[in-house]
Amino acid sequence: MPKQLARRWLAGFVVVGVLLAASAIPAFAAPAAGDLDFFAHDVVVAPGGPAKGSNLFARPRASNSEWGEYTVTVDRSKVAGFADVRDANSAAPCTESGAILTCKVVAEENDYYTYITMVNLVVRAKKSAMLDQQGEIKFTITDGGGGSATYHSSVSIGEGVDLAGIEQRLELTGPLGGTLDVPLTVANRGEKAVNSVVLFFEGGYGYGPSKRYKNCEYSPADAFRHAFACRFPNPIEPGGAARLDSSFGFTVPTDDPAPNGHTGVARWFTPADWEEFQSFNPARLGQQGTEGELRLEPVGLQSRSRQTDVNDQNNGTGMRLQVSGDQGAEVAALVTPTTATGEVGATVALKVGYVNNGPAAVNVDGAKDLRARTVLSLPSGVTAVRVPMTCSSHGDWVPGKLGAKVYHCIEHKRLAQGEKMGYEFGVRLDEAGTRAAQVQLTFDAGVDLNPANDSAKVTIIASADGGSENPGGDDGQGGGDTDGSLPITGAKAGLTAAIGGVLLAAGAAGFVATRRRRNRFVA
Repeated sequence: MPKQLARRWLAGFVVVGVLLAASAIPAFAAPAAGDLDFFAHDVVVAPGGPAKGSNLFARPRASNSEWGEYTVTVDRSKVAGFADVRDANSAAPCTESGAILTCKVVAEENDYYTYITMVNLVVRAKKSAMLDQQGEIKFTITDGGGGSATYHSSVSIGEGVDLAGIEQRLELTGPLGGTLDVPLTVANRGEKAVNSVVLFFEGGYGYGPSKRYKNCEYSPADAFRHAFACRFPNPIEPGGAARLDSSFGFTVPTDDPAPNGHTGVARWFTPADWEEFQSFNPARLGQQGTEGELRLEPVGLQSRSRQTDVNDQNNGTGMRLQVSGDQGAEVAALVTPTTATGEVGATVALKVGYVNNGPAAVNVDGAKDLRARTVLSLPSGVTAVRVPMTCSSHGDWVPGKLGAKVYHCIEHKRLAQGEKMGYEFGVRLDEAGTRAAQVQLTFDAGVDLNPANDSAKVTIIASADGGSENPGGDDGQGGGDTDGSLPITGAKAGLTAAIGGVLLAAGAAGFVATRRRRNRFVA
């Protein structure tokens, strides 16, 4: 066990062995290298083009894990003939011996539900590089106990091109249910023909696709933001341009809060750059459209090597949408059961959350969006022994932490009118008596139309001998509102999901010089 882990337990518990034997809260353990998930995205670089970052990330497969100390060796020998791969971390640089970099990683903080950047690399094509050369970078990660794991990422040489979005910014306005025409145009400002392109859009809830085309993939129907990617086989000659056909547009959802404001970004990629972007920052797509094919029509055709954009700073079109109207939302706190009973030592289940009474959707992305947070306060005499990872302990904000008295729960999932959000807890009854747990809704954004029903409570009755009458039912877990329809949430976010929003906002180039760091993503 690492020294810092031992110090943490000694500081928190005087008699470690006795309390661990009696407690339902598990001990932490530094994950071995074989118990970590790794990720380093593939890159395509062009001779004379910009450098790109290829960072190695790690995340423990199990929650409640303590980070340890690791050694990472980076074998660059397979790409040395056509690419320069260098350590980008000036604060704690790796040592270099020929084609091998050796990097020391020390991660001391207890980070639940998170990741660390183990190695920061910068990749640049050599001037002598030839098109379609490709090789792998090999990462070997060794833990303090001598265990090891390996991971590979690829480096490819592509042909440099320069795509550009003609419209740098669009100002849009529309009513609830209104359809907006959006002219998006891409130009080839380079000296080589572009073989084909991919359009990726991500924006707020107001940007509902007017049609879902068969050459496009879309985000899930319950997403709180809209995203889609469309592929076009059209070649674009140097100096040429192409525009989406007139059928393309957005339709404002009828349950959008109003008045409201939404932002969005459309970006053009070469197919190789899109694969690279997806490998590092996969958008939540997967629903194929069926309503015909979206066309890219020439305004104003070729090599077939992989192509990479040598200037990705001019590819995007920023959008701002103003939605007119007057429509808000009202949510009400829910708890199931309203009375929970059991013997001392038993664990009872509590479901807490809220229902959206409408008329507007909640947890969407906009200036007037209502985003609710569920706060559960537990009384003395009970201990939380099952906690969703979407709920964080108050004060230290650790997702899924057991034994806290106050939890803040939040999940970015759009709820239409009538839909519910729920979080399931298990609480152990430690002392006999009758107590009350409190559920309170708070709001990170927006105004609830009816604050009077934003709180609820559950009565918890613990009997010393199990002989007291069950006032709410015969299942030993209480009665009251036993509506089983309250959905249980708490899907665990993955590494790429944690990174995704940052990349879209900053662009892939912003990650080239990223410093090694620890990050915690909390509600």
